[in-house]
Amino acid sequence: MADYGSFQDGIYAEGLLAKHRHFPYTFRDLEARAQQVLDHSLFDYVRGGAGDETTQDANVTELRRYGFVPRMLRDRSVRDLSTTFLGAELDAPLILCPVGVNGLVHENGDLEVARAAAELNVAAMYSTLSEAPLEEIADARGDSFAAFQLYPTKDDQLTDNLVRRADKAGFDALTITLDTGSLGWRPRDLRNGYIPFLRGRCLANYLTDPRFIELCGVDNPPPLHAGIVWSSLFSKPTFSWDDVARIRRITDLPIILKGICHAEDARKAATEGVDAIACSNHGGRQANGGLPAVSHLEGVLDAGLPVTFDSGVRDGVDVLRVVGLGATLAGIGRPYVYGLTLGGAAGVEHVLRSMLAEADLTMAADCLTTLADLHVVKR
Repeated sequence: MADYGSFQDGIYAEGLLAKHRHFPYTFRDLEARAQQVLDHSLFDYVRGGAGDETTQDANVTELRRYGFVPRMLRDRSVRDLSTTFLGAELDAPLILCPVGVNGLVHENGDLEVARAAAELNVAAMYSTLSEAPLEEIADARGDSFAAFQLYPTKDDQLTDNLVRRADKAGFDALTITLDTGSLGWRPRDLRNGYIPFLRGRCLANYLTDPRFIELCGVDNPPPLHAGIVWSSLFSKPTFSWDDVARIRRITDLPIILKGICHAEDARKAATEGVDAIACSNHGGRQANGGLPAVSHLEGVLDAGLPVTFDSGVRDGVDVLRVVGLGATLAGIGRPYVYGLTLGGAAGVEHVLRSMLAEADLTMAADCLTTLADLHVVKR
């Protein structure tokens, strides 16, 4: 079992020698540093949410209304953060959320994230949108749990190709994102006139697929041409339960549905043979005006499927909040992306080690030795 809390011992030991690590330790500082490094339009793309970002911000503030009930006078010398998900034994209840611009915030960013996940044996979902093909990402992630995140396209043949490629590449699960039937209204990106995919970036999985090339009508399509074709195909607004069933027929990979928030949809997923749910409102990036994502978690859990949760998770205490409320894994996005921005795989590892150290040490302070000990209540 991993001793995550000892991470801080090394930091203090270095401090005695007047050595200080150059990566920040809080989300606020990570974000501020990333803003100094990234191009303005790219930073806004990562940082921004839908509309006036009320839902994005509420995801964070509402989650922090939940707190722990500590126990005392118990042996806290060893804490166990391990868990299981879809048959996989995991050292920690974390999963990296799929982010389509990892390859833009840092050179070879998609592969750097996979290498960091491999180093720490942390679960991750890898986006359809990437600068590296899914096959290379599958190789880079080593033995760590990896789900390929699918954006269903308007062309079923292209969609099915991506699914079969993920299966063949050895991914452990397939995550189907449901809340992107169209791009959300994002004023930051509108102000900048910036969607990187329209410029032909992060389309490696499309440009390595024969069906996409066929639909482009030309070999080696120029970036703008590829971006235009991608835009015409990107999302399938009519995607339905019948499509999920079709995908189920062509792969044996466990299927995770990402974006489920309504209890009735969760129950339907259970009856349709879905393997897990990612309860999420896309971090508030797709639709403004909705309830904070954590408001939906209890109803989704009632369906009885394994659940991951993301949207608003910023630190190790948030990870414990989510798990204490019943999710198996807590998903993080922006925190690790900012770490990636600042230092590639080393930056991602720093963020993950910091979050897991905070979670571990918080459990120690509260005399909680396993995730099952977490008792979370709303303030």
